[in-house]
This record gives sequence, structure tokens and C-alpha cells, in this order.
Amino acid sequence: MISKKKITISVAESCTGGLLGAAITSVPGSSEYFFGGVVTYSNDSKENILKVQKSSMMMNGAVSKETAESMASGVRELFGTDIAISITGIAGPGGGTDVKPVGLVWMGVSTKDGNFAKKFNFKGNRDKIRSSAVDSALRLLIETINDLG
Repeated sequence: MISKKKITISVAESCTGGLLGAAITSVPGSSEYFFGGVVTYSNDSKENILKVQKSSMMMNGAVSKETAESMASGVRELFGTDIAISITGIAGPGGGTDVKPVGLVWMGVSTKDGNFAKKFNFKGNRDKIRSSAVDSALRLLIETINDLG
């Protein structure tokens, strides 16, 4: 479907640690449309590689709508793709708070038409949260491709 539409894709991941890129590249022929991905697990790497503003992360947190959108925009610019998807979240078991609990994941999407982010709350252990995030990101990618026509 993707290669027929001549759409190119890149990804930026934090809590999924490369699982989204691995899922995309498990499909034969994905080299026609998947340009690459980065794992920016630390705030420094988000800032240095994807140009996420440090002030925004300090104000909103690494797991936020703003950071997800900036990550997606940054990786789309880095690879020069049509679509970029980002994932940032709290996979657990630690790191959660009342405001940002374990299982909170923000996904960002960047296209030539703009950026947006979507919030998810997944349940389960670390592996389940990460796999649920990848599944949801793939669905979000398909929806975005369909919306582009």
C-alpha cells in the first residue's frame, strides 16, 4: 500500500526503543519507503538530534503533546520524508506520577500539511505497553497515509 502511493516514512522513538522501526522493516520491500529512524531515549538526544527545544521539555516534559510533535517534525526534517511518526511515553515499571502514569504515551505525526499528536493510556507490564504503543503507531501511520489520499 505504501510503496504504491510513493510515500516515504521516518520514525523517532523513545520508550519503544526501536521496536517501531523493527516492525516496519520486518515487511519485505520496506526499503522503498522507510528512510530510517532514531531512538532518542534521553532528553539530550531529543534536543541534539531532533532539535526539540529544551525549554519546551522543561515546561511540558519529555512525555507530552509538544515533545511528540517536535520529535515527529524533527525526524521528518532529518530524513526528508513525507510522513514521520514519533513515540514518547512511560513504559514502566517506574517513572510514573499521578499526572503522568505508567502507560501514558504520546505519538506525534508530521506531514507537509502540519503536525499533530495523539494521547494513549496503555495498561500492562513494560513489554505490553511497548507492544501496544507500536501497534497503535502502525494504525496511526495507516490512517495518516489514507488521509493523505
